[in-house]
This record gives sequence, C-alpha cells and structure tokens, in this order.
Amino acid sequence: MEIKLVIAFFVSLACVMISMPSFIKYLKKLSLRQSVSEYALPDDQKKEGTPIMGGILFIVVPVIMTILLNQQLFSDTKVIVVIVTFIGYGCIGFIDDYLIAIKKDNEGLTPKKKLLLQLILAIIFFLFYRSKADLSLHIPLTDISIPLGWGYFFLIVFMFVGSSNALNLTDGMDGLSSGTTIIALIPFMILLLIKKEVNLAIFTISLIASLLGYLYYNKKPAQIFMGDTGALALGGVLAALAMVLKCELALIFIAGIPVIETLCVIIQITAVKTIGKRVFSYTPIHYAFRIKGMPETSIVMMFWIVEAILAAIGLFLALH
Repeated sequence: MEIKLVIAFFVSLACVMISMPSFIKYLKKLSLRQSVSEYALPDDQKKEGTPIMGGILFIVVPVIMTILLNQQLFSDTKVIVVIVTFIGYGCIGFIDDYLIAIKKDNEGLTPKKKLLLQLILAIIFFLFYRSKADLSLHIPLTDISIPLGWGYFFLIVFMFVGSSNALNLTDGMDGLSSGTTIIALIPFMILLLIKKEVNLAIFTISLIASLLGYLYYNKKPAQIFMGDTGALALGGVLAALAMVLKCELALIFIAGIPVIETLCVIIQITAVKTIGKRVFSYTPIHYAFRIKGMPETSIVMMFWIVEAILAAIGLFLALH
C-alpha cells in the first residue's frame, strides 16, 4: 500500500504541475475566463480575465490515478460512491462555469437549477448507498448510534448540498479554498490509513497532491481559478468521504472554514430580512476582513490556521 500511495502522490503532483501552464493557455485560447462584477473591490477587479475551470485538472488526475492503481476498483462501493460524487458535482460546476464564460457575466446556472441538480445527485447517491451501508448516525465521544433509516436521506441531502455550496462560498480569494480543502482532507487521509481503506486512500492522497499542484498556480496572484467546477466537486467529495467513513458530525469541524462561511451568510441574510440590518460588514466573511484593510494573503493564512485547528478537532471527534 505504501508504494502505491507514494506513486499516487508524486505522479499526481507532477502531472498537475507540468500540465497546468499549457492548460491555462488553452483556457485563455477558448476565452473561458473570469468575469468580475463592477461592484467588486478594486483589487478583485484586477482578476478580470483570469482563466476559470482549473478544477478540471484536479478532478481528472485523481480519478485516472485511482483507476490505474486499482485493478479491483469497481468492486469497492465506497470508492465508486466517492468518485461518482466527485465527478457529478464537478459536472454541475462545469455547466455553471461554461455558462458564465459564454455569457461573460457571473450569473451562470440559476440557484434553483443548481439546487435541483445537486438534489438529484444526492437522491441517486442515497438510493445506491442505502442497500450497502449502515444508515445510522454515530454521536462522537459516546457509544450511541442512532438508526435513521430513510431519515438518512435528509442527512445526505443536507450534507451534500450544504458542503458543495459551502466550498463555493469559500472560493473567493487566491489560494483560500484549495488550501482549506487540502487541510480538510488530511483528517480523512489519516482515518483511511487507520481503517486500511487502500483504494480510497490512493484517491485521497492523489487529490491532495493534485490540489497542491493547483495551489502553486492559484496562490496570489492567481493564474487560474478552480471555478464552480472545482468548488462543487471538492464540497461534494468532503461530504462523500464523511459519509463512507461514518464521521458525518465530525465534518462540521473538519470542514470548519466552509461551515463558518456558510453560517455567516445565513445569519447575514436572516438579519437583513428580519430586522433590516447587517450583522457583518460583508459576506462571505473573508471579504469583511478585506474591507477593514487586511491584506488578502494574511486573510488566507489566518483562515488556513483556523481550518487546521478545527480539522484537528474534527479528527479527534471522528476517532472517538
């Protein structure tokens, strides 16, 4: 297993690092570039024209690597579920990115259509998964497991839709979402090694390596953005890993920064609609720090540190 993990990591990292420059040029040639709102902050308006859909590479590479290194891959239900979720949510994001690039605005798929597609994938996931897995919810730090039965369906919908959209909200600064996801994947990697889930471990280490390669080109000033293609795929894969590893509640901490970003948006919207006032100066919350004058790189680093602390707590909960 160790040899396969080493191969998966370094080959995936090399593939993304080497192919990304040509991929960026190709996206520019196709005019698949970011459109920035006229109301965006001045520094963000400079990002106009940056290629999007960078998520394609870190979706394709781990999937291919996992297939190549596992001859009996398609007999492993857990891996199939994770990979199908990863690709499925990435496809939804791809459609959104493509529409944005063609229309030259930031509307893309309407929220209703995007939500509908996410719900359909969650339903498919549940119908496939329910006959092959434990549909109970383990309460961390206790010996209590609550059998949910069909109630597990609503948990799946909440986690998959919530997680994919949470990563999308987090994808707002150079290196923020990719770095956050790398940190969030580490607890899952540790759990997979402990449980000797070889196939999933290969996929996860390959994804981490691919994201590291992507991050090299996505750090400030970003040469490419992952777009919804990458953000939705990453959110979906975090939820899928939490499901198959039976650490659903621990995901709240493992994906701590995306959860915080989402909660802040929900609080902001609720406050505006109920009392007519904002709680935060701006949401997603990372922009609030920008408005106060904090450099983007400092915000990203601060969020990475917070994510690392929360992910460590999540790992502890998942182990207990």
